[in-house]
Amino acid sequence: MTTTPTHFAPSGSLHGAVTVPGDKSISHRSLMLSALAIGRSRIEGLLEGEDVLATAAAMRAMGADILRGEDGIWTVHGVGVCGLMQPAGALDMGNSGTSTRLLMGLVSSHAISCTFTGDASLSHRPMGRVIDPLRLMGADITASPGGTLPAMVRGIVPAVPIEYRLPVASAQVKSAVLLAGLNIAGITRVIEPVPTRDHSERMLKGFGADISVESEADGTRIISITGEVGLQPQDIVVPGDPSSAAFPVVAALIVPGSDVIVRGVGLNPTRAGLFQVLQDMGGDIRFENEREVGGEPVADLHVRHSVLTGITVPPEIAPSMIDEFPILFIAAAFAKGRTHTSGLEELRVKESDRLAVMAAGLAAIGAQVEEAEDGLIIQGTGGETLPGSNQPVASALDHRIAMSFAVAGLHCREGVLIDDMHPVQTSFPQFEPMLRGLAGA
Repeated sequence: MTTTPTHFAPSGSLHGAVTVPGDKSISHRSLMLSALAIGRSRIEGLLEGEDVLATAAAMRAMGADILRGEDGIWTVHGVGVCGLMQPAGALDMGNSGTSTRLLMGLVSSHAISCTFTGDASLSHRPMGRVIDPLRLMGADITASPGGTLPAMVRGIVPAVPIEYRLPVASAQVKSAVLLAGLNIAGITRVIEPVPTRDHSERMLKGFGADISVESEADGTRIISITGEVGLQPQDIVVPGDPSSAAFPVVAALIVPGSDVIVRGVGLNPTRAGLFQVLQDMGGDIRFENEREVGGEPVADLHVRHSVLTGITVPPEIAPSMIDEFPILFIAAAFAKGRTHTSGLEELRVKESDRLAVMAAGLAAIGAQVEEAEDGLIIQGTGGETLPGSNQPVASALDHRIAMSFAVAGLHCREGVLIDDMHPVQTSFPQFEPMLRGLAGA
């Protein structure tokens, strides 16, 4: 497919109030758990990006009745915990690593076989970390060389409950094991030495699963789920995705004179690390109209332009903002002084090698950046503009990198030309109109 590069350039301060798409993590899980309940669930605010639509298509292929109403509300008639059916063909996951890893878990404890495929980017992402525990539970999984897609998962009934200690912090691996445990007699346990996003635990409890979470003094969390318990249908309201909110928030912080409100953003403490880091850098971010929606804390974010100061980002905060580091690197490029990040090896196996791609892109737009094995060190401008680039900056088919450099373009003298904005459709289809609307363009 031939793509036309897109140019983002300064057009004055940003003003207005915006609503970002529904939380991607919660949207995936809403569809999956609704499909495993017996009865009708209702989902409001579902993210309608390509990743989540891949999950919807997969659950339909395995028997769930999933419909979108003209009012944008989705209804799901589930098949029950043990009711997944054999799909007629391969499950195409597109670019969605979350769909792939969580659905591998679901399939592993059902008597069905599924072939998982994906696009070029997803097919290079490692699946071994989720394959390993699922094999311990009894699933027969054949992956491509390097533990990548395409992969065949042959589920087994009865599968075996396990106690699994996560070797690396990963909400996707944790969730895959818990979802597999739903259809296994006995107790499946996941031990996570470093807490990760807890949407699966919250939503499983909301749907009536027998799940418990224990926290130890050193921060270790032990999540236990007793299988073969029926799920009850739910009415779900999906809060705004903090990963998507990060882009208008950073845009407002770096563009002089800006004053922006981002409405209805989910502030789950396992996801809101970026906003704390930006506040620590001096960002004027205020939480207004704080409330709870569907068991998740939510607030409106009121953001004003700020002169940021570089900091050393504690590596232990990384799991709560792992997807937001690309846009944090942009904020750091305009901060006063040096920002140092470490403990980010996980970024090398995302939709792209985000450390390498961001380092190359930052250098291309004139930023001072040093790439380390596990992070970036960025010397900021103190609020001054960067040169920018009229040559296409490579996004590496990564939606978050494309959006990050689009934001950077708003405070670069020549703007920033981005090679391909199409990947943004996976998570934030209205990103470009939103950004240009705030700029009054």
